[in-house]
Amino acid sequence: MKKIVIMALGAFLLTACFGGNKTAENPLQHELDSLKEANSSQAEELQECMALIDQVNEGFRVIKEAEGQFDVNDGNLEMGNRDKMIDNMQFLQDKLNQNRDLINALKKKVSTSNNRLSALVKQIEKLESDYKEQSERLALLEEQLAERDEIINLQNQQIDELSENVDQLMTENEQRSAEIAAQDRELNRAWFVFGTKKELKENNVLSGGEVLQKDNFNRSYFTEIDIRYVKDIQLQSKSATVLTKHPAGSYQLSKNASGQYELHITNPTQFWSVSKYLVVQVK
Repeated sequence: MKKIVIMALGAFLLTACFGGNKTAENPLQHELDSLKEANSSQAEELQECMALIDQVNEGFRVIKEAEGQFDVNDGNLEMGNRDKMIDNMQFLQDKLNQNRDLINALKKKVSTSNNRLSALVKQIEKLESDYKEQSERLALLEEQLAERDEIINLQNQQIDELSENVDQLMTENEQRSAEIAAQDRELNRAWFVFGTKKELKENNVLSGGEVLQKDNFNRSYFTEIDIRYVKDIQLQSKSATVLTKHPAGSYQLSKNASGQYELHITNPTQFWSVSKYLVVQVK
């Protein structure tokens, strides 16, 4: 019986401790669950923040790598390279803007975390410092590119002006050459005619026994030549007399194999110095 009483008492005490006090233990369990839940939420937020930090750092790495792909001060900067450089600058700016947005998102998350993520403040400050440094470096690159563009535009303008001057000089030289050529042609123009006495009179070349004494002679009756190239004139006659005055010794009259006369100008400058017209009477 004694054993039964003791066993009953033990059962009662167990009921009092673990059964009867069930209501009293609920607040402690609730606090423990809340703590676990808070820790889980904090860990999740921390992971999200670390992921953002990794994205920002990766963005900075990509920006630094892209910066090394071109040199603003390249002396051989051509239009194609310049276009590529502008694309790279835009890429850098876009990446930098993405990092700025990620940093702002990170700061917002930390500021609303009830100081649970305050340990990340220093890292955010470091990211902001890196962002500022890269922003300044990118601004410097853009300034250098703008200066380079100004230099290139000035050089292109100078080249255009030089090209225009060269074109103008070439045009002037062509005009001058044409003028000189025209002057040369005029200086070396001469006219000759051979015909019977009757033909010469009909064309007013011969009048009153004088040659070319009237201005109304038929100029179309004459053949124009360049005295630099025409040295021999076939007179197509077995009788020929030079009527115009030309220095003796500057020409020769001789017959060819057919017995017809030919006029050979041996000294063109002297021959044409008296007159640029040659009149030969033939039969």
